Amino acid sequence: MAHRIRTDSDMTQGSIWRHLIDFAIPMAIGLLFQQLYNTVDTLVVGNFVSKEAQAAVGSTGSIINTVVGFCAGLATGASVIISQRYGAHDEKGLSKAVHTTIALTFLLSAVATALGLLIIDPMLRFMQTPADVWDDAKLYLTIYFSGIAGILFYNMGSGVLRAVGDSRRPLVFLIFSALLNTVLDLLFVLGFGMKVDGVAWATVISQFISALLILRTLSKEPSAYGIRWRLVRVDRESLSGMLRIGLPSSIQSAITAFSNVFVQSYINAFGSACMAGYSIYNKLDAFVLIPVQAIAMSSTTMVGQNWGARQKKRAKDSVGTAIRLSLIATATLAVVAFVAAKQLLGLFSPDPEVVDYGVRFIHIVTPFYLMICFNQIYSGALRGIGDATAPTVIMLCSFVVFRQIYLAVTKALNVGFIAVALAYPMGWIMCSTLLYIRYRHSRLFREKKPESALPQEP
Repeated sequence: MAHRIRTDSDMTQGSIWRHLIDFAIPMAIGLLFQQLYNTVDTLVVGNFVSKEAQAAVGSTGSIINTVVGFCAGLATGASVIISQRYGAHDEKGLSKAVHTTIALTFLLSAVATALGLLIIDPMLRFMQTPADVWDDAKLYLTIYFSGIAGILFYNMGSGVLRAVGDSRRPLVFLIFSALLNTVLDLLFVLGFGMKVDGVAWATVISQFISALLILRTLSKEPSAYGIRWRLVRVDRESLSGMLRIGLPSSIQSAITAFSNVFVQSYINAFGSACMAGYSIYNKLDAFVLIPVQAIAMSSTTMVGQNWGARQKKRAKDSVGTAIRLSLIATATLAVVAFVAAKQLLGLFSPDPEVVDYGVRFIHIVTPFYLMICFNQIYSGALRGIGDATAPTVIMLCSFVVFRQIYLAVTKALNVGFIAVALAYPMGWIMCSTLLYIRYRHSRLFREKKPESALPQEP
């Protein structure tokens, strides 16, 4: 009888750096292709439609992330519970957690669709969206939110696989759907003469296909983390753990994304060229930060598994290794982005004014990128041991409260473009400092024997 090839990964033994790299590389490639969704949209409309269309697509990110970010936070909670139960070899609890995750995703999809469609006009008004951008932005958001279930099911399903150490299969499906999105973008815009609606439909269709692929894989998985559709229901203990860990992260993600709407409103005041320049800067920024995001997610899974297996020292060691790896990778890419900013951003737009704004953003922000490594790794480590409230409060204070006070002061002083661009780095510095202090005072350092975040038997 042939042995089934294992696609999961037990991170409670073996080389720490090897586990982190082996897990992070597929995730980094996955994030790379995930970025292609909106990046290709921006490239296509920037080169084949107009700078106003490019500004419209780029400026909608904070609105989309407000809704998607809330759902992604709950996915983080589900992933932590699943990784802990997998590390503890609790197959019954693992199965309940997976089926609760799927049931929760159905509910979230309905709520996110309705909420997303309702907030489009109020959010565009709140951002003071210019008249020459409004119609395209509204059209893109309407189509995107109508099909948001695809990205939610993909994220939840891939989160299940990543929680058990399988980052490869989600990667394969993501690469396929991202390439499909590129083909459909070009087909709809160049072949069918569509504009913003073409890139929006290409994204929605591709996301639905990735969701179907991930759900089909989980349905055929014979292990305890496979989906048995007759068992899809909410388990109270599983849901309680997911909400306890995921809800603070959801609130943090949604509020942080919403705070970016404020930042976008400041950018919008400089006109459509600055909006488009900010949009293409964000695309390059997202690519530079891929390694630290992948390493952070890898370390969260590793910390979660080792915390569940009561290996405190190994969990701490994985955090230190993750910090070192992320600093090396981020510094390397930050230098490349700084030096080649004009050439790289020129790929997104032929408009020299748009590119000039993008280059200015890059040159101001890249020297501060290393600070992101600390807040990403430490917040992920805290969530891995079940401490989701502290990083949520710290990130809200740093990215929302502090940033908005900073922007209000700069506006009152009328100090201009550079001060607005520095709003993000100032928040990163504050967040990293506070998270380091919290991490050093966490249960990883206080307790001799870590207590699993899993519910205890009566």
